[in-house]
Amino acid sequence: MFWRFDLHTPSSHINTLLVKEDVTLTELMDEEDVVLECKAQNRKLVEVLIRPQNMEDMVTFITEEPSQDMEEKMRYKYSNISCELLTSDVSQINDRLAEDEALLMKLYKFLHNESPLNPLLASFFSKVLSILFSRKSEQIVSFLRKKEEFVDLLIKHIGTSAIMDLLLRLLTCIEPLELRKDVLNWLNEEKIVQKLIDTIHPSQDEDRHSNASQSLCEIIRLSRDQMLQVQNSVQLDLLLSTLQKQENIERLLSNIFDLERNESAIISAVQILVTVLEMRRPVFENHESCPDMDSTAFTVSNDVLEAIKSRLKNFQDLLLEPPKKRPMKTTFGILDPPVGSARINIIKLLSCLLQLSSRSINLKLIELDMPGTVLDMYFHYLWNNFLHTQVEICIALILASSTVEEDPGGSFNDDSTGSDLLVKHLFLNCHLIERILEAWEENAKEQTNGGRRRGYMGHLTRIANCILHSYEKGSHSVLIQQLMNEFPDDIQEHWENFCSGPLAEVNKKNTIDLVATQNITSSSDDDIELVETFFSRSSVQQAFSDYQMQQMT
Repeated sequence: MFWRFDLHTPSSHINTLLVKEDVTLTELMDEEDVVLECKAQNRKLVEVLIRPQNMEDMVTFITEEPSQDMEEKMRYKYSNISCELLTSDVSQINDRLAEDEALLMKLYKFLHNESPLNPLLASFFSKVLSILFSRKSEQIVSFLRKKEEFVDLLIKHIGTSAIMDLLLRLLTCIEPLELRKDVLNWLNEEKIVQKLIDTIHPSQDEDRHSNASQSLCEIIRLSRDQMLQVQNSVQLDLLLSTLQKQENIERLLSNIFDLERNESAIISAVQILVTVLEMRRPVFENHESCPDMDSTAFTVSNDVLEAIKSRLKNFQDLLLEPPKKRPMKTTFGILDPPVGSARINIIKLLSCLLQLSSRSINLKLIELDMPGTVLDMYFHYLWNNFLHTQVEICIALILASSTVEEDPGGSFNDDSTGSDLLVKHLFLNCHLIERILEAWEENAKEQTNGGRRRGYMGHLTRIANCILHSYEKGSHSVLIQQLMNEFPDDIQEHWENFCSGPLAEVNKKNTIDLVATQNITSSSDDDIELVETFFSRSSVQQAFSDYQMQQMT
């Protein structure tokens, strides 16, 4: 193809302009091909662009508001083109930018503007600094470290997404590795983690909450990625270590619990905690076993767990009495109060805590009856599938949790994680079996009378299959069988009839639908025969049950 060869020829009109000694920057910018010509290393054009006055003008275009007198669609034309030229990754332009202290200072002064920054200009500013981070790391880091207020200015404007992106670029684009470590140490000395935590405060606005939270979450992920990449190092970098200190987690929780309730601050704080607790999700090695709850990529600091445990009562109170929200009118009636994102995120945090199999955490959850609280919410809010999904995950994690934990001496203690107690609580105190049976019957009656199928029924089917799976071959199978045998005879009979009747019929119907879809899309009769041969009635039902178990975790 012709585009594989270097057949680029400069625009004849641009060449004509470049012959003029007094050609202006704006004249060049008015040419459609100026950016392409610059990226193609047009020597004459680059020589004109890096003239001191032209460089200064381009920096001015991306850092100062254009005149209000200009036509709206043309106001940011030169700002946009200036940004494209400055970030075209031409070495002469990069050199001139990085080596001219006056240009860097003019660029840097953009951060001294009052909040909120113009988001478009902020994106131009961030893009230009980012190319310097990548191509001129040592010069730009040296320049910024001399500016004592740099980190404070980043925090001041963290509500502007482009400035948050700039911070993340500073963490990721600096090379070589030793220089990046120096940058991390410098940011840690400047207490950037603590300053971001302080931004998640009821007195701050939602954009600042969200961007500060996202910045901290990215710091966690980037730090852990680095741990995996650098010779499988398990040593935490300073920023992650600082964030996981008990005093800083307590500081974060104090901001959302000891002052006025602010939903945005609560959501942002919980998202940070969820990211701190994130481990590699358990996966199925095959379709016949529950997930391995102990397969983790990272360990969680005891300081973090202690800080969270001391505030679980506050989280429970938020589940029971969430931040005030207006009643929500829906096609199915008025929700007062609606579930809200804060409570969804708290239940997601609960699922992360359950995955850790921490005895002290599990016992505290039982003491507060948090499983019972989220189960009440599950059945109360019939149509919120975000809620249903999180509660379903919590139940699956409890049923699949590890029962033993190896101590430092190499021996094993029965139920050292307290998971047996969680299972007992779920069956005896939360009345999980009875509530499933009751909800199923109520839904059947409503549908018989012409009503709608309840929104949680698909999730309820998967929860019932999870219990059945755990009863037969899960890590708590012996305990669950014992608990079921201790139920009154009528409940045992009801459950057995339910499993062999309505539940089996739903599984069969769902499986038939899946197979029918595959048959429709098959390309040959041989494929159809193979499907029909492979899927016997019992194996199909078992495969679907196992598939549901996989989806739950």
